[in-house]
Amino acid sequence: MTLFRPCIDLHEGKVKQIVGSSLESKSLLSNFVSEQPSTWFSKRYKEDGLLGGHLIMLGPGNEEAAKQALAVYPLGLQIGGGIHPQNAEDWLMAGASHVIVTSWLFPGAYLDWKRLEALSHQITKVRLVVDLSCRSFQGSWFVATHRWSQLSEEEITPDLMYKIADYCDEILIHAADVEGKCEGMDEELISLLARVTPCPITYAGGAKSLDDLYRVKEMSGNNIDLTIGSALDIFGGSGVRYEDCVAFNRKQVSS
Repeated sequence: MTLFRPCIDLHEGKVKQIVGSSLESKSLLSNFVSEQPSTWFSKRYKEDGLLGGHLIMLGPGNEEAAKQALAVYPLGLQIGGGIHPQNAEDWLMAGASHVIVTSWLFPGAYLDWKRLEALSHQITKVRLVVDLSCRSFQGSWFVATHRWSQLSEEEITPDLMYKIADYCDEILIHAADVEGKCEGMDEELISLLARVTPCPITYAGGAKSLDDLYRVKEMSGNNIDLTIGSALDIFGGSGVRYEDCVAFNRKQVSS
């Protein structure tokens, strides 16, 4: 069923909401910088019974804040950002339900299937999320790696997603071109994803109202989850009330 997925984005140890397209530049654009620590958000998600939230470390200096958030809500959050075989198990031991991996799987222009297979075997498929965050190019979408600054040659296709689903529990896709802008979702990308649901899929990017949850539910046949970030009132936004997202999830579960 379609559910709201929460998030905690960490940059320099603080909870922020950023404009995705600025990650590749020297001038990071932030929509919001929280006065609250990461634990404030993880505690709230725990109290409201929200599972599968994405805890993303944007660069160095975020490890302590991430560990603190996981300690408050063990097995309630997935963690991503600089994950590789040498630290994946440590993050799972720290309380993450899953690790989220992108860049390590792309040592070059294409996904390294041997790396994916090895990591899946190391931590088991059920603890792995593959992030296929992407950018649009000439009418298609290609995976963007290394904080979305490098466009790979790996196109988002049904075949790619079905193959990846053999090695992971979930697929996460940020639409990097619209991430953090609150100007609307990439509905063409969502339509593509809706035709391919080999495993649980979460879409993130551009959501600006509660109606977007219902829109994703309709477009995906109730099969794709949605992350809402910058538009949420708890992140300084005015488009979506956090309490309404919690109520949406409760309604889906009870219906």
